[in-house]
Amino acid sequence: MSQFNSFFTAIFMCFIFSVTAQTANTDDIDLLKMRIENLINHAELETDRGDYYTANDNLEKALELAIQIEDRQKQGILHTKIAKLQYTVEEPQKALISLTKAAEIQRELNDYPNLAITYSVRGVLHASKKEYQTALDYFNSAKTKFEEEGLETNISTINLREAKIYIELKDYTTAKSLLEKSILLSKKHNQNNVLSGAMIQNAKVLNLMGNSDNALAMVKEGMAIAKKHNLVENVNDSYSVLSEIYESTKNYELANEYLKKHVRLSDSILDIKRTNLSPSQRIQLINNYHEAQKKQMEVKLEEADASNNLTRITTILSIALITILSLLTISLYKNNNMRLKSNNMLHKKHDELVIAKEKAELASKTKANFLSTVTHELRTPLYAVTGLTNILLDEDPKPEQVPHLKSLKFSGDYLLAFINDILQINKIEANKVELDPELFNLHKKVENVVSALNNSALDNNITMHYEYEDGLPTNFIADQLKISQILINLIGNAIKFTKDGDIWVRVYKIGQEGDVYTLRFEIEDNGIGITKEKQEHMFESFSQGSIQINRKYGGTGLGLSIVKGLIEILKGKVYLKSELGKGSTFIFEIPLTYSPETVEIEEKPKQLKNLEALELSNIKILVVEDNKINQMITKKILNKMNLYCDVVDNGEEAVEQVKQERYDVVLMDIHMPGISGLEATKIIRTFDKELTIFALTAVTIDDKMHEFEEAGFDDIISKPFRQDDFEKKLFTAIRSNEKTTPSV
Repeated sequence: MSQFNSFFTAIFMCFIFSVTAQTANTDDIDLLKMRIENLINHAELETDRGDYYTANDNLEKALELAIQIEDRQKQGILHTKIAKLQYTVEEPQKALISLTKAAEIQRELNDYPNLAITYSVRGVLHASKKEYQTALDYFNSAKTKFEEEGLETNISTINLREAKIYIELKDYTTAKSLLEKSILLSKKHNQNNVLSGAMIQNAKVLNLMGNSDNALAMVKEGMAIAKKHNLVENVNDSYSVLSEIYESTKNYELANEYLKKHVRLSDSILDIKRTNLSPSQRIQLINNYHEAQKKQMEVKLEEADASNNLTRITTILSIALITILSLLTISLYKNNNMRLKSNNMLHKKHDELVIAKEKAELASKTKANFLSTVTHELRTPLYAVTGLTNILLDEDPKPEQVPHLKSLKFSGDYLLAFINDILQINKIEANKVELDPELFNLHKKVENVVSALNNSALDNNITMHYEYEDGLPTNFIADQLKISQILINLIGNAIKFTKDGDIWVRVYKIGQEGDVYTLRFEIEDNGIGITKEKQEHMFESFSQGSIQINRKYGGTGLGLSIVKGLIEILKGKVYLKSELGKGSTFIFEIPLTYSPETVEIEEKPKQLKNLEALELSNIKILVVEDNKINQMITKKILNKMNLYCDVVDNGEEAVEQVKQERYDVVLMDIHMPGISGLEATKIIRTFDKELTIFALTAVTIDDKMHEFEEAGFDDIISKPFRQDDFEKKLFTAIRSNEKTTPSV
């Protein structure tokens, strides 16, 4: 009954505490936060004095308070601090668990500065266990996070810790480089502990590399800083390094003297640590407990000898029960240890996977930046190749030159298409392709694609057939540009591998949920077909039917890989049915949202004819381009269109020219010496917001679109450009200027 009353009282007290906790106000939370900080400060002071157990108790109390007020960031910080103490008192397994908890919280909160500190401590832990590569991985992750967060003061310590590992690995060149960086940073930020430690370790490396004179000067300077600021551990390291240096120079007397100093100071440090790692009160308490147990057992034995048979049986049963309970306790203890080891292993593997993921993301980012840079550098000379080829073809070349020029044009167009495909694949793999849904007429869109490719089909004596399901709505909301790109790739592929045949393009519904229609698109041909073996790899990058097919029909093998990536982005599926010699059918299914709104279909004007109909004598165009060849090409293209222009080769001159003259259109290159095209456009927009400015650029447009819009460009023309696209945009701009210019 008394046990029931105690149990009831405990439950009642828990209820009271729960109600009290729920009524805590903001002032209580602030007081608890102050209490947490106070406990942390006390713990740091106790750690400096070597009172590790008291420091740990204070940190544990602080952690309980942080959990109570649900301060997740402080919980992560405290787990890391506790781990440092656990490592100091030689409890590495407990330290590993604490660091794992800290990292999980900090990753959840995106608390990267404190996550970097956790990684740094984790690196020290693995280094102490001689797991050097793992330690370097954690140090590298910590350094990366510190650099991203602009925390340069922490990097000097990481460099020093990495250098110590490379010394153990006998990679003295790398160690020396890291130590020199650490010295520079610690001097910059007045970090005396790191500075003296880096100097002492650098002296050790210099001596190992055979430069004992510089090593001696360096270690003495590091020792002086350590003694001035009472850095005992660093002073002890300096004695050890001095002994090594004097031994290498055969000055055995001084080598022996500093070795004795190192041993004496090491013993002194170790004595202090032992005192704190073995508190006398705890030992006495354990001894007293064992003594009491011994006396109790003696009393029981005496009582057993003097008792009757019944008492003996009772004692035996009690001992048996105690034995069974002890065995159960041991079994539970072992199971718990096994579970703890398994958890530790899982946490370790989890952290390794996180680091591997971060490395993979960094590699992917590096690859994307590399491809963007390379393709930009390729586009600039391609502008000259394609531009000059078109100019030469238009200037009545000799009959024997025409085939060569056409071959050159074909090669330039092929290379440009290849670059664009690589960029598209790179964007899809890096998850940088974004959807741009808009209202459009699906029936008309597919019809336009089929019509645009019909000329290519006629060249191969192919008849195109287009079937759109009766009763299927025409107006949908989706990314029509990506749908067009998929259709162009698949229909173009069918045309390439079909001759004297037919191609069918079909669109019909296979499912509907509310306004969301699941549509199936089929592109069927009766061309050469694909073998069963090759069909499994058709949607992989750089995959085609065979080497012979590649040579005969051309292509890079990237088109179908792009198609698959775009369809997956549209949340669809793609299939292939084919039989060698009978043809192929590519099928893709995507969800589209129906819209009751109607789409107005405008007839597009023929740009060149309309351009010729305009009054061009008053049109003034400014070309801003630093490349002389590109200047000549752009000027010739404009002259061919009966347009004339002024040319300047840098952004500063462009700004001055616009201030002095009235222009209808400015064609602005982006990358130029001095101020860039972006900066020049921003300056022009401060005094002229109506002028039409085109960005004439070789950069990847999709990735930089927001920069162009913010700078104030009206439109973008990507180099190398198609002349008809160039003419169309110029016509639109000139036509707009003509309408807005008041008549005189």
